[in-house]
Amino acid sequence: MAAHPGEGAVLTLTAGACLLRAWWRSDAASLVQHANNRNVAQHLRDRFPHPYTRAHATAFLGHAAGADVTTNFAIVVDDAVVGGIGYIRGADVERFSAEVGYWLGEAYWGRGIMTAALQRLTQHLFDDVKLLRAFALPLADNQGSVRVLEKAGYEREARLRASCVKYGQPRDQYLYARLNPSWRADQAPGTERD
Repeated sequence: MAAHPGEGAVLTLTAGACLLRAWWRSDAASLVQHANNRNVAQHLRDRFPHPYTRAHATAFLGHAAGADVTTNFAIVVDDAVVGGIGYIRGADVERFSAEVGYWLGEAYWGRGIMTAALQRLTQHLFDDVKLLRAFALPLADNQGSVRVLEKAGYEREARLRASCVKYGQPRDQYLYARLNPSWRADQAPGTERD
């Protein structure tokens, strides 16, 4: 655990050439620098806006930096925040699954950073959070994200035709997933509901 001046302890995960850590309110300038890029936003959900302004960064950081449990991580390379990765845990019968999502500043594409970050986040989800399944829904034409998922051990399970609309256009998505081979119900908190 590490701490940033004026902020609480944060979960830190080492991932090859990058570090995953909780977001800090002081990350706003770096966040805007790398997030304000249509080439990044065009592959993400609409809640990731374009243009990405200081007000967007402040609102996001107010939520993410104050979270009791770290589910959104800043991707740090050479002490600079250059992207983000996180997960949304399922509920009820899907409580042992989580959807993962990620983005990286365009200047850092093609360096293996996102693959390392996704592999490390997935390891955290399986080993520490005790999840059975992690999945992602990349746009089908986002070949960079597809390569990241495949290099990180995720397998394509489906093509979801016209499953979303981005910039007014129906788009296909893929469903990629990775299963935790060592998952056991007796070691996962929350199985007592069964």
